[in-house]
Amino acid sequence: MTKIDLIETTILDIPTIRGHVLSMATMRTQTAVLVRLRFSDGSEGLGEGTTIGGLSYGPESPESIVSAIESYIAPVLIGRDGDDINGALNLVDKLVKGNRIARAAVESALWDGLGKRLNAPVSQLFGGAVHDRLPVAWTLASGNSDTDIAEAEEMIETGRHNIFKLKIGKRAVAEDVAHVARIKAALGDAASVRVDVNQAWGLTDARHGLRALQDVGCELVEQPVQARYREAMAELTAGNEIAVMADEALNGPEDALSVAAIRAADVFAVKVAQSGGLKRAAEVVAIGRAAGMGLYGGTMLETGLGTATALQLFATVETLDWGSEFFGPLLLTDEILATPIVYSDFCVEIPRGPGIGVALDPDKIAFYRRDGGTSIKAVAAV
Repeated sequence: MTKIDLIETTILDIPTIRGHVLSMATMRTQTAVLVRLRFSDGSEGLGEGTTIGGLSYGPESPESIVSAIESYIAPVLIGRDGDDINGALNLVDKLVKGNRIARAAVESALWDGLGKRLNAPVSQLFGGAVHDRLPVAWTLASGNSDTDIAEAEEMIETGRHNIFKLKIGKRAVAEDVAHVARIKAALGDAASVRVDVNQAWGLTDARHGLRALQDVGCELVEQPVQARYREAMAELTAGNEIAVMADEALNGPEDALSVAAIRAADVFAVKVAQSGGLKRAAEVVAIGRAAGMGLYGGTMLETGLGTATALQLFATVETLDWGSEFFGPLLLTDEILATPIVYSDFCVEIPRGPGIGVALDPDKIAFYRRDGGTSIKAVAAV
């Protein structure tokens, strides 16, 4: 039996290339929690837990992720069979409520370790990849129309992105619509333009906003109202031609089923971290497909490590109707992977190799780590 001997967490703080303006915060640094599992046979697995904007986005922060892993998850997993991932997940589900990002980070490291021991990519453990690359969007979030237009035009010219999601919701609806209209008019048919409101609108604003956005050529609106207002999401979905996408409303398969049951969206933004891990994200995908929902690979703006993990899963999804947004590493001023993920021809390539297919650059980890990190070892391994 290959036992889990050690679980180690490290917080990294990496600056972003520009201010990333959301409806609830402006990000200038992304903080990621790296998780390293070491096993009794000498193998190891890597995972990442990342959220957006500290606690302004959701109930987990980098510090709470570390605390949940160190105090609650690691003690019950140390000494267990590292190959028994289902057993580990069932145990953690019983003993740790919520804390989906923390659980996802540890689960990712378990899958990575298993894949390395089997000399197989994680995608193979989920049935096998059907894609070697995926369409990838870029988020325009400077808040300035001219800046965003120039950025988008450069992305199109260099062949990096031709799908753009605009972060709106911080200004009045009319101002936001005018901002989107300017960008869509400048880009024309060369690009797909979508928006993410991040729950900032009330229902009345959303009614006006969706109609106006459709009129200016916007194709999709992500989470226009607060996640708990599913009936409002259902009304907006039924009452407009423009696609409505659920994001913050999806925290695992139970939410996915509830949203699908009342058709509170046209599209699911599926995020590994927000779903609670790779297995639960796969279940969200399955529910979405069964319900006839459009699918989209969502990001928490992870580093290359978390991005590679998500790519392993979404490479197995036959149809991603709305593509993906796995651009997280490109928003950071530096790369923490020994070999960066490849972006070209408006797509992101699936990393190859065992496990999640990537390795860390130890010098970059040492440079960006916040402190010395923490680790919990098995008594038998000491």
